Amino acid sequence: MQVRDKVVVVTGGASGIGKALCEKFAAEGARAVVVSDVNGEGARRVAESLASGTGSLALVADVADEQQLKQLVADSIERFGVIDLFCSNAGIFIPGGEEIATADWQKIWSINVMAHVFAARAVLPAMLERGEGYLLNTASAAGLLSQIGSAPYAVTKHAAVGFAEWLSITYGDRGIKVSVLCPQAVRTEMTANTRNGGVAGVDGMLEPEQLAETVIETLAEERFLVLPHPEVLTYMQRKTSDYDRWLSGMRKLQARFGSLYEE
Repeated sequence: MQVRDKVVVVTGGASGIGKALCEKFAAEGARAVVVSDVNGEGARRVAESLASGTGSLALVADVADEQQLKQLVADSIERFGVIDLFCSNAGIFIPGGEEIATADWQKIWSINVMAHVFAARAVLPAMLERGEGYLLNTASAAGLLSQIGSAPYAVTKHAAVGFAEWLSITYGDRGIKVSVLCPQAVRTEMTANTRNGGVAGVDGMLEPEQLAETVIETLAEERFLVLPHPEVLTYMQRKTSDYDRWLSGMRKLQARFGSLYEE
């Protein structure tokens, strides 16, 4: 997909990765960019800052609420007539293991997994009717590998990758393209309190703008995996070729990095 002249919706668009995606899509000549976020003022600022000539719209939506996502899609189509690319990008991080409160497990599951499901339910009918459309779901390298220091993040990002795979398999022959974004450490609010990005930063901390460049390249090639850190593919291959050896290596990384966050 070439983004030029397309209508794009981005959730979590007020900051970090989402903001960089909105700005990049506008710079690439998108006809319109809908900036959605639970932070309405932040979404408005981003929408107003986009490249001239790009139609923009700021909409408030809590992605954990299916009705709000439905309304986001309906409002976007009402304004611009179509959604060509839907970027289900919003996500959160909660540190800890199996001991964290059930409410926190449910919260991160709702945002990191069910938001993708809600988005697909809302946007796919019109795309399937037209016989074309693109879904870009933000997951993480943690969804392909794991996340030291956070069981909820590792589990939900694995689920997000799994759902994106299912969408591609199920709808790929009906004109629907699917990509899943799986970065390691990116300089955002999520990594602000970690030690150099934590274990995810072993291959370097990327700026969100660098990640957006990789997204554009991957969309143009219509590849499934969007890997701003290309090393992740090698790690995946090592994991699948010798799972026990990979687990042993991950335990060594855990011992090396210790606590994920600064005390």
